[in-house]
Amino acid sequence: MLKRLNHIAIAVPNLGQAIKFYRDILGASVTAPVDLAEHGVTTVFVDVGNTKIELLHPLGSDSPIIKFLEKNPHGGIHHYCVEVEDVAEAYRKLESQGIRVLGEPKIGAHGKPVIFLHPKDCFGCLVEFEDQ
Repeated sequence: MLKRLNHIAIAVPNLGQAIKFYRDILGASVTAPVDLAEHGVTTVFVDVGNTKIELLHPLGSDSPIIKFLEKNPHGGIHHYCVEVEDVAEAYRKLESQGIRVLGEPKIGAHGKPVIFLHPKDCFGCLVEFEDQ
């Protein structure tokens, strides 16, 4: 089912500072910010060669990132994303095995279907699956 690590997502309290850190201090290639209203976040991707780092910042007052940042005011790793061959198939298979999938598949930051798996079923980690 699992293919390759697509990205590691880091929630950040100040997106501008995070962009400057990765781009200006570490010399990484950084995308322009993109608002994902359906997910309640603004995202930026940092290219690190073999994978990406996704910087997440709250978009709107009901963003799921707000609670995370309240618990982790300096930011921190929010989730990791692994590519799968078919998100819809993974969704059906995981649910049939009692793994909690958080909501229905929806389009993610790369324009592909994604799902999230409950951290309590994934050893404390929020896991995102994205179509390959």
